Amino acid sequence: MNHLLPIEKRNSVLSRMAELLEEERANLKTVNQQDLNNYSGDDLAMEKRLLVDDAKIDGMILSMQQLASQEDPVGVERFNFDHDNGMKVINKTAAFGTIMIIYESRPDVTVEAGGIAFKSGNKILLKGGKESLQSNLKIVELWHQALKENNIATAWVEYLNYNREETQAFLEKPTQKVDLIVPRGGENLIAFVKKHATCPVIISGRGNNFVYVNAEADLDQALAIIINGKTSNISVCNALDKVLIDTNLKNWEAFAATIVQELQQRNVTVLGDEKISRATNVPQIESDLIWYEEFLDYKIVIGTTNSDQEAIDKINKYCGGHSASIITKNDAIAQEFMENVDTAAVYQNASTRFTDGGQFGLGGELAISTDKLHQRGPIGLQHLVTNKWYIYGNGQIR
Repeated sequence: MNHLLPIEKRNSVLSRMAELLEEERANLKTVNQQDLNNYSGDDLAMEKRLLVDDAKIDGMILSMQQLASQEDPVGVERFNFDHDNGMKVINKTAAFGTIMIIYESRPDVTVEAGGIAFKSGNKILLKGGKESLQSNLKIVELWHQALKENNIATAWVEYLNYNREETQAFLEKPTQKVDLIVPRGGENLIAFVKKHATCPVIISGRGNNFVYVNAEADLDQALAIIINGKTSNISVCNALDKVLIDTNLKNWEAFAATIVQELQQRNVTVLGDEKISRATNVPQIESDLIWYEEFLDYKIVIGTTNSDQEAIDKINKYCGGHSASIITKNDAIAQEFMENVDTAAVYQNASTRFTDGGQFGLGGELAISTDKLHQRGPIGLQHLVTNKWYIYGNGQIR
């Protein structure tokens, strides 16, 4: 089953999938309610990711429609060379073959990540978490219906209903060819996949994102960006966890107090380094190790730095390699910060919440990679390809 499906077929399946999601909207919410009822944990972020409501279904439908309308990422010419001996050498994008997506709690991944991998010409293996099993099986049923109606084998989208031991066994000795694995979830899941996988893995990393308020910041902007980054959605990897304030900022103590007050009004637990704690009376952090943590919760740490370089060094030491933002009116300082902070996305005067394939104009994403190979940041359709060399000769020998 390694033949490439024509782009018309792929688009037709995606368009039909959008229609089926609309037709099955009520059923999908009912089935998802079973998963929510079965979930016995007290992890707020997990519950938010598990929920399938009308807004999430709207998002799934939109992603299918957008994918169906996008250019084919396969077969795009990237390099063309005419050899002295008359050979024509061309490099074109190519499908990976089979992509396995391992993920936790998010039924929308079954639609959106599956759709991106399918559009880019790949067979999909989906391994979702047990907490979202009923929702995932329902969505895979829709995938199979869309495939069958287009006379395409349902094996193009396969759900692996495996427990942890079975998953580990499959990763170590796959019973079918797997070309790429994409884990979507917490650090434990990612570490598990990296440890046991025998093929390339794209690490969709953790967040632990920083905002640095420079001495020349617009404080109204800074406040709005911090509030948005922390409170608009706590369960996502582009949420904000750490704030650094430059002590060269005029009246920085008063500004810190304002941030603390605004965050506490929104039920965010605020911790501070020694200076912030003294200035605002918030509890002081017990250890610097907390700077490494991703919270996925209504919790934030605010600290101080005495220079731009100190801020850059601190972010590079502790962040997850995902996103960092500087708030400043000084473009030269911003550029210096953006060039030297080692994260997949760097911002000037904007919220880290924008690190997202849809927001970056990619029309959705398979994952947000914090690795540097083979693609960094949101992985859109055009990145989910490998490449292949085509050489046309007429008897040349070397």
